[in-house]
Amino acid sequence: MTRVIRTIDLFAGAGGLALGFRNANRGYKPIFAVEIESAAARTFKRNFDCRVHDGPIEQVDDYPEADVIIGGPPCQGFSPLGRDRDDASRAQLNELWQQYLKAVRLVRPKAFVIENVPEFQRSAQFMELLELMETDKDLKEYGYAYGVLNAADYGVAQRRRRGIFVAIRGLREVPWPPRPTHGPESAEGEPHVSLRDVISNLEAYPDIDDISWLSGDRQDLHFRRNPRPMSLERYRAIPEGGNRFDLAKNRPDLLPRCWANKPTGTTDVMGRLWWDKPGFTIRTEFFKPEKGRYLHPTADRPITHREAARIQSFPDDFLFEGSKIEVARQIGNAVPPKLAEALAEHVYKLAFKDTPPGER
Repeated sequence: MTRVIRTIDLFAGAGGLALGFRNANRGYKPIFAVEIESAAARTFKRNFDCRVHDGPIEQVDDYPEADVIIGGPPCQGFSPLGRDRDDASRAQLNELWQQYLKAVRLVRPKAFVIENVPEFQRSAQFMELLELMETDKDLKEYGYAYGVLNAADYGVAQRRRRGIFVAIRGLREVPWPPRPTHGPESAEGEPHVSLRDVISNLEAYPDIDDISWLSGDRQDLHFRRNPRPMSLERYRAIPEGGNRFDLAKNRPDLLPRCWANKPTGTTDVMGRLWWDKPGFTIRTEFFKPEKGRYLHPTADRPITHREAARIQSFPDDFLFEGSKIEVARQIGNAVPPKLAEALAEHVYKLAFKDTPPGER
């Protein structure tokens, strides 16, 4: 009989971390979650059927007993994409990780996992976290390890780098990193999962568009946008693996002035993906090719919501709530479940494998 390992998910989003922990088949069960965005909170509730606090974490003063706390405090304050925020809003976001530690102190779980952008681990706030882990009476009983992991090394069809911090109560040394399951460092020699592996069986040109989706089956996430004729011409000028520089070479007459005046810079803008490689980081506006490398490997369109969810390693039976923009935000902000599954296995081996139930 599989033991139940109770989990609390903070800054839960749609539940990518929770799904990965559940999929590890080690008995992890969400019992409580906190998520401020209403649509994401509804998604979490629908898929995990546990109590969800739909509001600011600062409003939570009491937590249920649990064995593991997982979560990713908002990263906009640390991410390069958040540079345009004012100092006050950045400071507010950056200090939300302290609300996470408040929950740890109250619950005293056997283990906790913090996920964030890699930049967090180079911040002054992270240095403060490390100091607290050594000096705070409630935290210094935890051994810990941390580093940056690439989701592609754990079975995700996406090169996505995330900063991970793992702490285990009562363990002096925490092994790191979790053993990769895919790529050159994997023990079994499994190759990285490619886009061909996860999206090639979907229609190149979906039958429904984003307008029809609003009045149809909201769970059929494989719907297309309705690009302007000029946008279609731009897409057609970009080969597999190409980008805006190919547009400049093949159809200079279609090049926007802002790109024509900037002959150097990022190579991902208006980029087309490769069939036989993992994708690039799925962000919240993956449906806009001008934001990154989001063109389908062969079809002249950006990837769909369903394709983005699969690239993130969400299964098709995971049900999202909200508008198409809200669903895209949930997909882009999520921890890839396959990466979370590897973390769940790592935590289980360190904290629960040889511990009888009731002795946590």
